[in-house]
Amino acid sequence: MTSMPEQTTPVEPARPAIADEVVLGVDTHKDVHVAAVVTALGFLVVTASFPATAAGYEELLAWTRQFGTVQRAGVEGTGSYGAALARHLRACGVTVIEVNRPDRSMRRHRGKTDAVDAEAAARAVISGRATVTPKTGDGAVEMLRVFKVAKDSAVKARTQAVNQLKGILVNAEPALREELSGLTTHQLVRRCAGLDAAPCDGVAGAVAHTLRVLASRIQHLNDEVNDLEKLITDQVRMTAPALLDLFGVGQDSAATLLIAAGDNPDRLAHEAAFAALCGVSPVEMSSGKTQRRRLNRGGNRQANAALFRVILTRLRCHPETRAYLQRRTAEGRTKRDIIRCLKRYLARQIYKIIRAGQAAAIPVSAAAAAA
Repeated sequence: MTSMPEQTTPVEPARPAIADEVVLGVDTHKDVHVAAVVTALGFLVVTASFPATAAGYEELLAWTRQFGTVQRAGVEGTGSYGAALARHLRACGVTVIEVNRPDRSMRRHRGKTDAVDAEAAARAVISGRATVTPKTGDGAVEMLRVFKVAKDSAVKARTQAVNQLKGILVNAEPALREELSGLTTHQLVRRCAGLDAAPCDGVAGAVAHTLRVLASRIQHLNDEVNDLEKLITDQVRMTAPALLDLFGVGQDSAATLLIAAGDNPDRLAHEAAFAALCGVSPVEMSSGKTQRRRLNRGGNRQANAALFRVILTRLRCHPETRAYLQRRTAEGRTKRDIIRCLKRYLARQIYKIIRAGQAAAIPVSAAAAAA
């Protein structure tokens, strides 16, 4: 039998315990979530703690509904500890709003406790400071994210193993080092994997054994990366195939941009919101007689890097983009400003494709979008 949660803030007798509408605020953690119920007028009703389990989520929502109608909930950490809770609340018809942690000035004045943070989350929803709809994390894009996390870690481990193999070979005996010199990385790994399994007696035997182990690890990681790349490509083709038709957009860049938008890209009201999310919206730096804009250093930096890689590819190989670079350079623009403009145009194209969810007749040239 599930015990009722311990209420850390009792209801004041002078205030009504039941309101027409209440707003839920939740400070999420790995094992325990702390919830606060606040009325629409801003009165704190009660706070309590619940386990971060399926039963705990049901108990939290049933407990909240004792105090009024729950239509909105402000949840911290909807992309990590609060992801499962956010999905449960949405399934029960509650609008979930993503809440950032309280600002430092508020924490200096009010202190830091989980109950205070939960109350601040609810108040952020009531005041309108928190308006962001979180990612649902329950569809094809979430599958992409999981695949890409595994692939990125495999690529990182493979690079580390290759560097270790080459570092050990530098100090190897001259005969072995000369035998393996002048080979490409692929050839070197294959040769090291085929070294004799001699006993590890002495430094030479230990070096040969270690080279063989590292080479086998690299080959295994190669198989992992190739398998995950195929899964990522297939998932991108099912989700937004038109992305791969854009010049310079590969499966990795397409996956990164889809992950930034999430399974519910309709949460982004317009293409300018997607540009801001990717950190390619211009930021005003005007003062006095100077009128200028600078690069946006915020947003999703992985998505920003993906757009940058696509633009670099187009600047090398795409005739229309190269013509755009020459035209804007003649007008006095710096290359940094031109790349910023190109990334902004590219974000506009990609947003339209992601929202459409299918191949659409969209110009593939960033220069064409600038015209």
